[in-house]
Amino acid sequence: MKKRAFITVPISMILIAVIVTSFFLLNIKPDTSKISQAQKLSEYSKPAVVRIIDYAIVDWNFYDYYTDVGLEVDAILQQLNYQTIVGGSGSGAIISPNGYVVTNAHVVETSQMEDVDIATAGLEQLAAIVAEYYQEDYSIAYEYLWTFLEYTTVTKVQKIVLPGGDILDGEVKSYGAPFNEGKDVAVLKIEGKNLPTLKLGDSETIEDQNNIWVIGYPGAADSELLSPDSALESSMNAGQITATSKSLQQGGSPVIQIDAAATHGNSGGPVINDKGDIIGLLTFGPEVQGFNFAVPVNTVKEFVNQAGAKNTRSSTDKLFKEGLELYWGGYYKDALEKFEAVARIYPNHSEVKQYITNSEKKVDDSKILWSEYRLLFYIIDGVAALIIIFLMIFTFVLKPKSAVAQAGSVENIPDLNGDGKIDMEDVLLALKKQQDEEKKKE
Repeated sequence: MKKRAFITVPISMILIAVIVTSFFLLNIKPDTSKISQAQKLSEYSKPAVVRIIDYAIVDWNFYDYYTDVGLEVDAILQQLNYQTIVGGSGSGAIISPNGYVVTNAHVVETSQMEDVDIATAGLEQLAAIVAEYYQEDYSIAYEYLWTFLEYTTVTKVQKIVLPGGDILDGEVKSYGAPFNEGKDVAVLKIEGKNLPTLKLGDSETIEDQNNIWVIGYPGAADSELLSPDSALESSMNAGQITATSKSLQQGGSPVIQIDAAATHGNSGGPVINDKGDIIGLLTFGPEVQGFNFAVPVNTVKEFVNQAGAKNTRSSTDKLFKEGLELYWGGYYKDALEKFEAVARIYPNHSEVKQYITNSEKKVDDSKILWSEYRLLFYIIDGVAALIIIFLMIFTFVLKPKSAVAQAGSVENIPDLNGDGKIDMEDVLLALKKQQDEEKKKE
């Protein structure tokens, strides 16, 4: 046995080392420690944050063509094409692969208003313009226009601008009320599949001083100096929760106070935690930086349920996140495969084209992702394990052939019990004697 062990044990140790090495290689994960948490959250989240444009066009007829004032006002109206635009823009987040979007009610308030109320708002705009032109009191301008203007049509428009450039029609599926009237939440629906999404978190778990990030499309970031494509990229600002138990005076709806910078245009944008989960929607602030409020996500969930929406992640999310981690870890070849898969199922992803280009440039420097060879490793490990088992049995279980077997016949077995004949008892005694001799040799 010692001679066998001298050969089989080293071989077994080598095979065990092979198995351990393969286990180690298969469990190597991309090292993304050099990428900041904020950058990770930004790349994961921004593809699901959208710009929402909600407005109405009011067409007017003007009837004072016979006075000097009327002619001047008519000239102003001609410059405006006898129209006023009521409404504005905000932000929102996609929460389902098939196109449900959460935002503020006040962001889409115009499309929910009656035509006459929209026309009144349009008239107020015109009154402000005329009053400024004549340096006249606003109430006088308003009364004059009320007398000589009549709206003819009100055309409502609601568009959702995705980060990839798609502009889609939106439809309100559930609606609360503007923040000064109630729960400032709305759920919209756009057409789409495999859309990037964000996960709804739990606002019951938030605490003061938790780190948060606000993502959206602040109007202050829009500039004529920037390229048109810049309008498609959302901004992300960091901050902390500064109060968790505030509530609105009107209706008592809960709000979360945060200190992240935000302004008009950010309304309806997601407030995310360090896991990338939505914990609220930015709703309002006093235009004082570092002092803003958000609707808690658990309030948002009420309207998501009313709309019949399901907050689920898409295949696009999974593949893109896997691709990012591989890319950040230096596995460019494998990252490229993930990004190309994203492009196949959702071609208008806002970030994936650039990552495909970057991965192609770096593919020659790609690390080897051993987990891609998992099946081969399993086969090698299985064969190695079987060999080890065989060697152990061969070494410690199987014995060398006994003298009885080597003799080959009962004639060579002596009469050990002294009864004058060779019988089974002599055979058993011979075997025992042989075993005792082998033990002495060992």
